[in-house]
Amino acid sequence: MERTSSIRRKAMARQHKAEVMIAGEQLRLRLHDGKLIKDRRYHLRTYPNCFVAQELIDWLVSHKETPDRATAVRLMQQLMDHDIVHHVCDKRPVFKDAKLLYRFRKDDGTFPFNTEVKIFMRGQRLYEHLIGDKNSILQLREEHGVAYQRSFPGCQLIDWLLQNGEAESRRRGLELCRALQEHGIIQHVAKKHDFFDSGLLYQFRINFRRRRHLSELLNESEQDNDEGVAASAQEDNHSESPFVLRKSPSQEGNSAFQSVGSNTDLKQVVSARRGSLNSLQLHSAGFPPLVQLSSTSVVRCNPKSVLRRNFTCEELLAPGAPFIKRVLTVLGDALGWGFVVRGMGPCYVQAVDPGSPAAAAGVKVRQFVCQVNGQCVLYLDYRTITRLVMTGPRTVVLEMMEPLE
Repeated sequence: MERTSSIRRKAMARQHKAEVMIAGEQLRLRLHDGKLIKDRRYHLRTYPNCFVAQELIDWLVSHKETPDRATAVRLMQQLMDHDIVHHVCDKRPVFKDAKLLYRFRKDDGTFPFNTEVKIFMRGQRLYEHLIGDKNSILQLREEHGVAYQRSFPGCQLIDWLLQNGEAESRRRGLELCRALQEHGIIQHVAKKHDFFDSGLLYQFRINFRRRRHLSELLNESEQDNDEGVAASAQEDNHSESPFVLRKSPSQEGNSAFQSVGSNTDLKQVVSARRGSLNSLQLHSAGFPPLVQLSSTSVVRCNPKSVLRRNFTCEELLAPGAPFIKRVLTVLGDALGWGFVVRGMGPCYVQAVDPGSPAAAAGVKVRQFVCQVNGQCVLYLDYRTITRLVMTGPRTVVLEMMEPLE
């Protein structure tokens, strides 16, 4: 009994850390969208992708994320304590409401990808795959006369892991599921059992799609967010959820990709952003969009290259080349990532959807793609890079070469 209680306490602590990570990532994307995160100069030195603490506190208060500046500072300190935010020079362990520069670790590639973080990201990816699956095993089920939404038998989850190549054997699948339970990502519906390869019902403890309010981070005594209640289904479809369609075609009109060509060069293609990496070919290649768009939804893309001139891989890698290297983390949503890649090696960014995760992460036209999730792609063509992104995790880490303007 004491061991079970200890495991639950550890799971709750890890779940809280997961909530902090999700809230921090949602805040990072919003700040990119609001242009608070950008390159800044201080004492003749440029600090890329950073924000001014004082400006951020102003933003948090004005957007009613916190009631006052002192609370906002406490919230940001939580993000610093969890290695999500840091001072650009790592000289200040305390977050201060001053004209100091801070940066999200995901924006400079220093985020600590330890075992705990890897399990969290694995759990998030599995959650998204299961939610998007047409014949999802997450269903309304009963155990001992009580109905639980989006629950699944342990044996069915292991079957699904094997069928989708997520586990090599049932033993490996069981180990993964127990790790997910220990880290507070899944749980028995009645919180009475460890994970077993059996007909016992389990649920995800974390609703990855729910929009977090930063004030929640300070309330550690708040009860666990259970998805076994009907209200959670409403949260998943909340208009502010980072993984649902943010634009309604009937309300906002046509979506437009950022490009530098003239309007006369543009041609219209019917496409979902999920297919925007290769907008004319991904659907026929077996990658259907995750959401159904109206047939009147039109995405504009520029068929003419945005490059002022072509570059070779050798030119990009040459010492003193007029390029700056950037590491960008793009967290895809239900429509994908929102950028178009073209080229035969090196590949470059042809267009970026202004409201997409790619735009929020700092992906820009004319950037060259060097690495995708740690794999060198400099000499690969755009079709191969497209497949790498589409078949990989929803979170894509890109190493880009950006021309110096």
